[in-house]
Amino acid sequence: MAVSLLLGPLQATADPITIFAAASLQGPLDEVAAAWPGAATLSYAGSGTIARQISLGAPADVVMLASPEWMEWLADRGHLVGAPVNVTSNQLVLIGPPGATQFPSVDMENLRARLGDGRLAMGHHQAVPAGVYGAAWLRSISAWEDLRPRLAETENVRAALALVSRGEAPLGLVYASDAQADGTVEVLYSVPPDMHPPILYPAAAVTSQGAAFIDHLMAQRDRFATAGFKSLP
Repeated sequence: MAVSLLLGPLQATADPITIFAAASLQGPLDEVAAAWPGAATLSYAGSGTIARQISLGAPADVVMLASPEWMEWLADRGHLVGAPVNVTSNQLVLIGPPGATQFPSVDMENLRARLGDGRLAMGHHQAVPAGVYGAAWLRSISAWEDLRPRLAETENVRAALALVSRGEAPLGLVYASDAQADGTVEVLYSVPPDMHPPILYPAAAVTSQGAAFIDHLMAQRDRFATAGFKSLP
């Protein structure tokens, strides 16, 4: 999905840029781009999809992902200008419909009981960072092998959120920022951060035109904290 943000002619003093970003960043990153003194076009998708698009020559000036591993993959292939910087962090949460009973703790048995005949919505465990983190957590509570056939895996975390929001899945694993952005779901459990790899959002310039936007992005990091992301030192 692409979004174009155009500012007035008196403000358009910076180079036009194109930003490819993880789907979970939509909202605060829109605001950051709107504050850029020029024209900015944003394209949102899953981090793995974006990395592969850029490796095939997609015209991005800036890339911001939900996965240090996919960013390293791009760097190793020579697609970045300068070193990536970590912008923000997040929290993995288990969501359900409004009014659903909170989980005081989670294990294979109570997850399976709550799912009933339904599925657990989450990003694809091999390509979507939220899915990678979710799979790591399920393994840590010895629930992965039992629940893997009960997953509804999606191409990005916002798609997993939508399945729960529309009532098509009773539970979902998403980021806290996603849950905050959607008033039709409720956080039922916050996954302990020591049960999966650290959630980090690195950003990098893909072209020389994108380097100035990285400085702008770092100066605007408070917008992410307001939207439910976690601040970094």
